[in-house]
Amino acid sequence: MIRVVLPYHLRTLAGIDGEVELEIDGAITLGVVLGAIEERHPVLRGTIRDRDTLQRRPFIRFYACREDLSDEGGDYVLPEGVAAGVEPLFIAGAMAGG
Repeated sequence: MIRVVLPYHLRTLAGIDGEVELEIDGAITLGVVLGAIEERHPVLRGTIRDRDTLQRRPFIRFYACREDLSDEGGDYVLPEGVAAGVEPLFIAGAMAGG
């Protein structure tokens, strides 16, 4: 079971209370997990990554097992702790301003 923690505004948009739990067969890659979230919650398509290019949206960050995975591609295999459900994948909205 893969656990994903979304930022408050995306949980509200999708009507999610708490973590998202996903059953995924095969390789546990960043792209596969994001695709599974978008499939389960279609309203989130285009909010985490671009609909066409599947590139991470600006100001969205990914973290797992105390690592910043934001610059990793969709084929990046997530750490074992995430794949085993021990640690969640965190999706965060970055803050900007001056």
